[in-house]
Amino acid sequence: MQELTPRAAVITPGADGTGSARNADLRDLVQALQHQHARKADHVVSAGRMRAEGGNLLLTGNAHTLSTEGVTSTDEALRPTAIADEGIAEKLGIPRAYLRKLRAELPGLYDANVNGWLEADPARKLMLRTFTPGDGDGGVGVLRAVLSDSYRRIDNFDVLVSALEGIRQTGHEIDITGCDLSDRRMVVRIESRSVRVMAPELLRGYRSPFTGQTGDQLPIVSAGFVLANSEVGSGAYTLTPRITVQVCTNGLTMTKDAYRAVHIGARQDEGLIRISEDTDAKHLALIQAQTRDAVSTFLDREYVETKLRAIEREAGREVADPAKTIETIAKKLRFSDAVQQSVLNHFIKGGQPTAGGILQAITATVQTLPDADAAYELEAQALAAMAMA
Repeated sequence: MQELTPRAAVITPGADGTGSARNADLRDLVQALQHQHARKADHVVSAGRMRAEGGNLLLTGNAHTLSTEGVTSTDEALRPTAIADEGIAEKLGIPRAYLRKLRAELPGLYDANVNGWLEADPARKLMLRTFTPGDGDGGVGVLRAVLSDSYRRIDNFDVLVSALEGIRQTGHEIDITGCDLSDRRMVVRIESRSVRVMAPELLRGYRSPFTGQTGDQLPIVSAGFVLANSEVGSGAYTLTPRITVQVCTNGLTMTKDAYRAVHIGARQDEGLIRISEDTDAKHLALIQAQTRDAVSTFLDREYVETKLRAIEREAGREVADPAKTIETIAKKLRFSDAVQQSVLNHFIKGGQPTAGGILQAITATVQTLPDADAAYELEAQALAAMAMA
């Protein structure tokens, strides 16, 4: 049986200097976002000005070199991330798995496929989110995402600052209990210091797989929510209510009640994108207002008690065959074999032979995952898994 321990905070510098984080504190997240912000460059480019070469995407005449002979325009080279390849596949109508296979095994055919579809509609415009080259990158930048030219940028640093200001305006005391940053999204977990509710039915007979302390000894949950945002088209800006179990710090996110702001705006002209201060101010004011609403709604004792009672009504159902039940849930929700085994291990260790025990086993597994995106997606499925049980 694998070791059952929560994932420690990890800050990982990326090969391109952009970096990622798992369970980081707020200070480390801010530093990473500031570093990224300094390297961002976003463009709307017609397909006729793009071509694939050696697995990179080249933008014709997009780079400029100053010499004694004047300014020379050259092609700008961008190395696509896996997320950018997803965008290329979607926008050009190339099957994603096929494009991924070409990159890994036949890069020449990758170039031919991408170029063929770019040439089929040269006037089509796309938004490219990029990072400029860093030291040691050989002049090659990073292609972060390929998006619609009407994609509205709602960037992580602006979201974070505006949301924290919205919380400050409410006067509610909170703790930031962990921050994740990946190529795909930013996640910030927020917990109330004052709104805590007794949950004896949910935690009866449960034992933390991390400390051995029982839910009967500490039958308390606290109110909170999760702030999440993607800069690369992998989901809306969201504020999602979350209950944290104090005995083990498992988090239960309630996705049905989430506030969402999709990244859809007006179509933009070709060229380097510059957003006016007035437009930025309107978007950031909306984020502040939504955060204030989230605090008043989600960090409310009556709201938490209502949600908790609904969870407890389903959590008490006994599970006669845990291994088979977890296997069935894993197939329906497409868990990996490793996640399925981890859930079973945590279920056994938790000692709670009920649907609620499966809920706790899944959210405990979330804490052990090193991949921030996998953890975020698994926690969002936990309540659905309990209902299946």
